[in-house]
Amino acid sequence: MSQDPTHGPEPAVKLAARRRREIVAVLLFSGSPMFESSIPLSVFGVDRQDAGVPRYRLLACAGEEGPLRTTGGLELRAPYGLGAVSRAGTVIVPAWRSITGPPPAPALAALRRAHSEGARIIGLNTGAFALGAAGLLDGRPATTHWMYAPTLAKRYPSVHVDPRELFVDDGDILTSAGTAAGIDLCLHIVRQDHGPEAAAALARRLVLPPRRGANGSPEPAHRHLDRSLPEDIGADPLAEVVAWALEHLHEQFDVEALAARAYMSRRTFDRRFRALTGSAPLQWLITQRVLQAQRLLEVSDYSVDEVAGRCGFRSPVALRGHFRRQLGASPAAYRAAYRARQQDRQHDGANRVKPLTDGYSPRLPGQRGRPTP
Repeated sequence: MSQDPTHGPEPAVKLAARRRREIVAVLLFSGSPMFESSIPLSVFGVDRQDAGVPRYRLLACAGEEGPLRTTGGLELRAPYGLGAVSRAGTVIVPAWRSITGPPPAPALAALRRAHSEGARIIGLNTGAFALGAAGLLDGRPATTHWMYAPTLAKRYPSVHVDPRELFVDDGDILTSAGTAAGIDLCLHIVRQDHGPEAAAALARRLVLPPRRGANGSPEPAHRHLDRSLPEDIGADPLAEVVAWALEHLHEQFDVEALAARAYMSRRTFDRRFRALTGSAPLQWLITQRVLQAQRLLEVSDYSVDEVAGRCGFRSPVALRGHFRRQLGASPAAYRAAYRARQQDRQHDGANRVKPLTDGYSPRLPGQRGRPTP
């Protein structure tokens, strides 16, 4: 898993003769957010050769029968249908409207066929759910917006979901996290295809840093959770409660306290939270505390007991239990493995961040077992 692997794995299948890598098909669906949908259209659909950016050929394809309407109510008419995907060497699903329902069967079949013929398949944000529904993420690392990561992991348990990454490049399958991370992944694709100078030229045109760390900085110092809220939660009253919880993970509070802050009964809060995020609030809260502990183990010298206290766990025993259930290793073992990998990177001068969890795969709440307070 990597934010920016300069030399990713080679595609497992040779690209079919009729497909061209520079032909980019973007699958659009009704109900998809406008921002995510516009990212690949802007990056790959505008001729910027005067700025030193090689040209792609964009095919905006309707992933289902139209007309297509965005979340803002705008109506779109894509110039191409799913048949045009057969020419593309790069296929992008910028978003999928539902984390609970599968995309149309013809769209999934087109994705599978493209992948079997050597095309690289890209899912931006919730587009990862479409790739999962097509079976393309099985046994692979992937990411999506952290709010939806537990749902992705629960629905597709063979997928190694890491919500801390801006994006994950697994060679012929690539996925990105929150909304803006889709831009980072698209820049990464240009960098792969045409080199850093072309990517830098495109970034200048878009008024963006060529490379962005997980915290939004130009270069990644440490991986850390993207705390921005997904688009469809931003206008919900629960967004304020979620934001407060993320800023106060070091304090000991429970779901009842969150429900009280939302002025809801526990039952109503649980129902609303699950409908909004696809995850039970207790599972979500434990996930955030474990992710916070993971970051502290990576970047600090706090003892495990101190990390537990700084992440809101009632005891080190609680931290160790939840950490092992989610990541498959004890906090101490995780820190040792992480530091060994960092030393290896410094020693061999590797340009890309290697997986932190060789020998065990991250498991998010909902994959198995029931969390306890």
